[in-house]
Amino acid sequence: MKVKIVFNNESNPGYKAGWGFAAVIESGKKVLFDTGDDGKSLLYNLEKAGYEPKDIGIVVLSHDHYDHTGGLAGFLEKNHDVEVYALETFSKKTLEGIEKKAKLIRVSAQAKITEDVFTTGIIKGVMDEQSLIIRSGSKVSVIVGCSHPGVDKILDAAKNLGKVHAIIGGFHGFDKIEELQGIDIIGACHCTEKIKEIKDRYPAQFKELKAGDEIEV
Repeated sequence: MKVKIVFNNESNPGYKAGWGFAAVIESGKKVLFDTGDDGKSLLYNLEKAGYEPKDIGIVVLSHDHYDHTGGLAGFLEKNHDVEVYALETFSKKTLEGIEKKAKLIRVSAQAKITEDVFTTGIIKGVMDEQSLIIRSGSKVSVIVGCSHPGVDKILDAAKNLGKVHAIIGGFHGFDKIEELQGIDIIGACHCTEKIKEIKDRYPAQFKELKAGDEIEV
């Protein structure tokens, strides 16, 4: 299954960089996870990656911070025929704004989104957050926004669906490097702070990803 990074702080040539994160997961329906902080840059990068807005059937928002939701309005101007999965604990303003422009799915518990893609549901922490779990056989890959509740909590939420093969996204405030032991692919993006430490400990597994990068999971 393919994961394409379409928004990140750093970018490959031909892509635009911006503060935030977004990725497209191809699993039957194409799922857009987060939207970065700017709709114009998101749409540009989607087109550069070979996606039309209408190709996206589902949008999942990890948490209610602008660098993950800021590109949504611009995206919905081009495609409002989507389901948007947002935590029920998002602000009233955010939820009502989504509901006016798309089909809002309020998320509380772990649930299936497509045949092989699941939400963790609400993971409590300094900031409520959801992550995506991609199932492939007996293994799963986890796509995260900022990991505000803690990478350890997110991994625990994913393990009931299979052995964690990969984790991709931002690891904000993360210092429990040992929690990544046994994971085959560690794709650091966006707000990850301990990049050198992670790379030094897991050199074979570590990948520092930029907008435009693609990874098979």
